[in-house]
Amino acid sequence: MNEVLRVAMAEKGETVESLAEKVGVDPKTAGRWLASGRIPHPRTRLAVAEVLGRDAAELWPEPFRRRDLPWFRPWAELEQDAVSIRTYQPLLVPGLLQTEGYARAVLGTGGLLPPAEVDEIVAGRVARQALLAREAPPQLVAVIDEVVLRRLVGDRAVMAGQLAHLLTVAEQEHVQVRVIPAEVPWHTGLAGPFVLIRLPDGAEAAYVDNQLRGQVVTESADIASLGGRWESVAGEALPRRRSIELIREVATTWT
Repeated sequence: MNEVLRVAMAEKGETVESLAEKVGVDPKTAGRWLASGRIPHPRTRLAVAEVLGRDAAELWPEPFRRRDLPWFRPWAELEQDAVSIRTYQPLLVPGLLQTEGYARAVLGTGGLLPPAEVDEIVAGRVARQALLAREAPPQLVAVIDEVVLRRLVGDRAVMAGQLAHLLTVAEQEHVQVRVIPAEVPWHTGLAGPFVLIRLPDGAEAAYVDNQLRGQVVTESADIASLGGRWESVAGEALPRRRSIELIREVATTWT
């Protein structure tokens, strides 16, 4: 139960039905915000907040607990509005699908970051994942190389937990996790990870990463180039069900 939302609605004399009508959603959808704690799309959150005279961060604080690095925040904001996300990662589980333990192990390796900074980044990464649990979540397709499943990150317990999490999310209707088998030779994706998103107005943006920091890409020619690379890596990946079978098979090696 979202108690803050319930109180705000009572103070304004709003019912589930009246609130749903004012923000343009089905009453069942609004009911889930209240009863099950579902998080609406960012634009809907703002509309509800306006009707109730509250701050959206007060009604749904989790998405606003941003602890992202300053250079990453522009992408994090775009990501929150995405209706579809396509991500390719040759070396790691994508951030939106990482467990807290896996993320902490990745960021803490080598002692390059102070523990407090690791804590902040991990908290921000976990908070971003709330978008996959909201009402009308984006469609997410993640392509990873098989080595991601087999390379030890942290310890065996961390890997067991991470692969169990992948199996759980991969069964959700709006999430696909597809794996490129180890026997596939060199392919274009191995040049580096990237993410492509589509926004509600049809615009597209991308994110590419390197050893120092990431970069948001909006130039149409660059988006088209990354789109071609996406088609290439997706073509090398196993189908959805076969990928789940492979993840399940590898998961047994970590337990």
